Amino acid sequence: MVTVKSDGPKCGEAMGDLGVIDKGYVVIENGLILDVNLGEGTEYIDSDTYVIDAEGRVVMPGFVDSHTHLVHYGSRENELELKLKGVGYVDILKMGGGILSTVRATRKASFDELYNKAKKSLDLMLQWGTTTVEAKSGYGLNFEDEVKCLKVAKALEHPVEIVSTYLGAHAIPEEFKGNVDGYINLMINEIMPYIKKEGLADNVDAFCEDGFFNLDETKKVLEAAKKLGFGLKLHADEIVPMGGAELAANLGAVSAEHLVAVSDEGIDAMKEAGVIPVLLPGTSFYLRLKKYAPAREMIKKGLAVAVASDYNPGTCPTESLQSVMVFASLGMGLTPQEVISAVTINAAYAIGRGNEIGSIEKGKKADILIMNAPNENYLIYHFGINHVDMVIKNGKIVVRDGKIIN
Repeated sequence: MVTVKSDGPKCGEAMGDLGVIDKGYVVIENGLILDVNLGEGTEYIDSDTYVIDAEGRVVMPGFVDSHTHLVHYGSRENELELKLKGVGYVDILKMGGGILSTVRATRKASFDELYNKAKKSLDLMLQWGTTTVEAKSGYGLNFEDEVKCLKVAKALEHPVEIVSTYLGAHAIPEEFKGNVDGYINLMINEIMPYIKKEGLADNVDAFCEDGFFNLDETKKVLEAAKKLGFGLKLHADEIVPMGGAELAANLGAVSAEHLVAVSDEGIDAMKEAGVIPVLLPGTSFYLRLKKYAPAREMIKKGLAVAVASDYNPGTCPTESLQSVMVFASLGMGLTPQEVISAVTINAAYAIGRGNEIGSIEKGKKADILIMNAPNENYLIYHFGINHVDMVIKNGKIVVRDGKIIN
């Protein structure tokens, strides 16, 4: 049993310690973990006890996907040929594609269309072992449609738990072209106060990148969010080293995300401030960047690295966190043990849920996977398949034999 037991996020070399218990047991009662230990736990078994024998398989915490763009509409397979020809991400945006094409589709979509599409994605995520996701908005880019997307995320009835983040500063909407300050004022004065009042998001994020929002603009948005009581997250240094990691540290952000082009100074600043780097190797793979975030350097310096899917329609269209775990290992050089820490306990802390989920420990929610694998190394070694046999969410079996139980 892989417990990933930890008093906080696993930092540096500690990411390699998964708290493995051979021939152990876990007791679940009322959706929570009552006990976990060596042995068979026979003292807890009576005629009313439901017993699951997981011998020969890996028992581990449910995956926490700490960076997704869950609610959106449309798809962008038409951009694949451009990517293969070497057309850059920002260049596609300037051609009217990228984020803005998804914005147009999302604005046209009804609440029900968005709900049904997001639910299908959650079904896939759950079947592949994800039990909690962070869902960023950012494809409405106006008051009405950002609120619509956040309300969809809140309304979704699904075993997968959703933590919402407002990402209005994802791109500059077409109607505000040449008027970035006007859009920032809309976010600060109208959208964010409403979202806070209605309880539609826990965090605010911003895309600090060349061609999107510069450092000063990002700082203005996030400082306003902080005053309203939101947690802060930051798309930082994905393509160009903008100093986003340093800004995240200065503002006391919970996490900085992407970080492919992060500087050494940015890594040091995050370490000093306790910012969790959320790395997205699937995006580096899909964009053919030939470069990944420097995960090994971050671990060497003692950071608590998290890994997430970045599920979105343009730069990482996959709901499979298991696939991204392979990219994290083979692309960034993380050991299977470090990858598991990155998608469980560290990811849980990256979305403010580390005290509730992310490990198999007494008192935490019983979010548990049983994997068809003899050990944790096999999860990375045998890639391209779904290793999930059973998913338990809040103490209830929701996936059995890889199929969702309604």
